Amino acid sequence: MRTSLDGIARAARRDRTMRFRSLYSFLNHVNFERAYWALNKNASAGVDKVSWEDYGENLQENLLSLEQKLRQKRYRARFVKRVMIPKDNGTYRPLSIPAIEDKIVQYVAKEILEALFEPLFKDFSYGYRPNRSARQSVEALREEVNEKCTWIVEADIRSYFDTIDHEWLIKMLQQRIDDRAFIALIQKWLRAGILKPDGVVEYPERGSPQGSLVSPVLSNIYLHYVLDKWFVEKMQTGSKGRMFLVRYADDFVAGFQLHKDATRFKRELKHRLEKFGLTLAADKTRKIMFNRFNLERSEPFDFLGFTFTRVKSWRGRDAVRVRTSRKKVRKIARAFKEWCKKHRNKRIAWIMGMVRTKFIGLKNYFGIGGNAFGIKELWHLYRRTLYRWLNRRSERKSYNWRTFSRMLRFYNAGDYWYLKKYGLQMSFLHLL
Repeated sequence: MRTSLDGIARAARRDRTMRFRSLYSFLNHVNFERAYWALNKNASAGVDKVSWEDYGENLQENLLSLEQKLRQKRYRARFVKRVMIPKDNGTYRPLSIPAIEDKIVQYVAKEILEALFEPLFKDFSYGYRPNRSARQSVEALREEVNEKCTWIVEADIRSYFDTIDHEWLIKMLQQRIDDRAFIALIQKWLRAGILKPDGVVEYPERGSPQGSLVSPVLSNIYLHYVLDKWFVEKMQTGSKGRMFLVRYADDFVAGFQLHKDATRFKRELKHRLEKFGLTLAADKTRKIMFNRFNLERSEPFDFLGFTFTRVKSWRGRDAVRVRTSRKKVRKIARAFKEWCKKHRNKRIAWIMGMVRTKFIGLKNYFGIGGNAFGIKELWHLYRRTLYRWLNRRSERKSYNWRTFSRMLRFYNAGDYWYLKKYGLQMSFLHLL
């Protein structure tokens, strides 16, 4: 299938108006087996309560049966299990868990959609795309605001995944797909019943369930036509000033050289989204000055856990400082506190191995140029929190700071490891 998909992707790049047929034939047991081994083995089971291991006990028979149901048009999308994930602001994010067979078919469909639509996506779109990440979008945004950028419009779409219009989405898919069976399959997933935690089944008329494998690429396709293409063809055309857009999923930031362009974008953006059934989150959408010639009036803004601020460097030059946002630091602190509280009675070797893994993950994301103090702050946070909860393993205090530092060095997670690993100056040693 990889060879066939590469051929489709090459044809899609050569002709951006070509519509493809016979996509439904890719849904066969050979591709299903490859998809099965690519799934997350530890993912939660759906409403059928069949885990990855259970399905693999009779894998070939199950995959052949699944292929037969698709060919005979007997395939029916199962209910998706809804779980609620708490957010920072006290609300909950709905997450949908499909059944194992739906995951397998969606994985193959996702690869087909990516082959067809990746050539159309703009370079400033980073969310849920192969070989692109959130950190890349942050670094791209820093490069853009370093240029002639005076005004910033940061925006967020309210409940984006829950408000995608199905009719508009199908019309967008038909720009590249001329296969009724494949389109009907996607419609089944969009309309699949949602089993809520209270046992009530809801049949959605809008939205694409977060958690399904095909939902991220569908959301990118929708915003490509709603926002990205409109920004390039309508907003940038005829503008005398420089402007740019950086988008990660439904979070995006636009920068402008001229105030009138920023005002026009914010005004027309609202009407553009409403046309396709989307709504801007008023509390997360604003226009601010980001002027290098007027640092006193320039305001900071947040994007994907980072705070961007106009500052004057120690050499007196204009610069853009990128630091870990305070909101993100508080979130990390709460999460690590709960983790320590839950796992503090496990073996020290296991705890320290997990702590190092967690911190390295934070460094890999937040360790961009100029954010050394942000990494140092997270290291302080980890040390203080770990020290506190390890001393609550029993009624007696287990460590003082001297023995605690020795323990960190023993497990190769001490201050010297931290300094050597991340190249911080030795003058920071007295601060650790």
